[in-house]
Amino acid sequence: MVGNLTAWQRTDFLIEVDLFKHLPESCLDSLVNDSRTLDCPAGHRFFQAGQIGNSLYVLERGSVRMFGTFGNRTVTIARIDPPMIFGELGCFGAGKYYSSAEALCDSRVRLISRTSIEALLKCAPYAAHKFMDLMGEQCAQILRKMEIIARKGLIPQLATLLIEKAENGVVSGMTHADLAGHLGVHREAITSTLGQLRRAGLIKIERKRISILHRERLERAT
Repeated sequence: MVGNLTAWQRTDFLIEVDLFKHLPESCLDSLVNDSRTLDCPAGHRFFQAGQIGNSLYVLERGSVRMFGTFGNRTVTIARIDPPMIFGELGCFGAGKYYSSAEALCDSRVRLISRTSIEALLKCAPYAAHKFMDLMGEQCAQILRKMEIIARKGLIPQLATLLIEKAENGVVSGMTHADLAGHLGVHREAITSTLGQLRRAGLIKIERKRISILHRERLERAT
């Protein structure tokens, strides 16, 4: 049981987490003494997007998924396995979470308060760089997932635009950048989506010329 673990054993676990490696023993002792553990069942919601947090979570056992809701889609952003941390955004600035977190199975987490993290950064200022790296990585994961969703959702929009702009089955005089401007997305997203339609045999792409090969199938994609 967690309550029977010695402070040394709990500290020993923390140093397996990249963020806490090479910290002074006094800093680790303070984190352990000021933290608490939580055993939770599968499906337990630790926090949800938009919520204001005040704790850092250290996963000691089990598995957690970070996910976001985009429109009517729920997308897994990352899977957390021990020993890893999550919820770090709750310890900085406004403390607002931009994704949700729930247990995938029976799990145990250690909660470290925002106050303890602030004390840690005073004790070991270089740990702030690790926090920044972790938050940057999480933001990058969210952006990558949003980009994937945007590209999947772009097919109906682009199919509709091609049909509207086509004359005798041909869209001419429009670059990928022009199409992107019409839909308010990046050119790279248009290039990727056009490639999907081309591979599906719906269109043929030439320089500033897109021929619709199967209009009825393209209409079904809208």
